[in-house]
Amino acid sequence: MLLGRVVGRLWAARQADSLGGRKLLLVRPETASGGAAGRLVVAVDGLDAGPGDRVIVAHGSRVRDLTVGPDVADKDVVIGIVDGVELAR
Repeated sequence: MLLGRVVGRLWAARQADSLGGRKLLLVRPETASGGAAGRLVVAVDGLDAGPGDRVIVAHGSRVRDLTVGPDVADKDVVIGIVDGVELAR
């Protein structure tokens, strides 16, 4: 799983049939304190997240199967919209 910030949406004129009607988000991975932590990830969104939202993205076929369905052609899925992060001292 990764913590990240939604930085935009992605549209494609041609895409796998299983992505039809699904919202694709561009997510920039972050550290818990908010710093950038990697390259952009394209994730399927089933929670109605939007630009600026901090989200949890999980990767894998099992996560995909349980959340958006086994026929979806992406293994990165938004599984949570983060309200806050508390770091231990």
